[in-house]
Amino acid sequence: MSLSPFHLAFPVNDLNQARTFYGGLLGCAEGRSDAEWIDFNFFGHQIVAYLAPQETGKSSTSGVDGDAVPVRHFGLVLPMDEWEALRDRLVNAGVKFIIEPQVRFVGEIGEQSSLFFLDPSGNALEFKAFKDPSKLFAR
Repeated sequence: MSLSPFHLAFPVNDLNQARTFYGGLLGCAEGRSDAEWIDFNFFGHQIVAYLAPQETGKSSTSGVDGDAVPVRHFGLVLPMDEWEALRDRLVNAGVKFIIEPQVRFVGEIGEQSSLFFLDPSGNALEFKAFKDPSKLFAR
């Protein structure tokens, strides 16, 4: 199955911090930009950081497998080897996780590795990988 790239726009406090975080730490190539926004290639998808400090801030949480998961978050489902490499890069960079790298739903259909962290503007990101990728939407 071929996926179409998604597009996501989100607020940030500072465009230079966004460049350093998304471009530097996560390795997302910068696309077009303006004084108010920056496009990034987020693993083949288009995300746009908009300068809108009044829109940033903590979101509420919801309980998932014993963790307080930020309701408003975005990220990707990666192949397990890419997830492990990203986890290691984040750990080595000293990223503070809001939910530490872990395996959740152990032994269940949706068993997955997951981690959560915040960008400099407080936007929550989740990256996950499934033990069995064919179970992504399994019930």
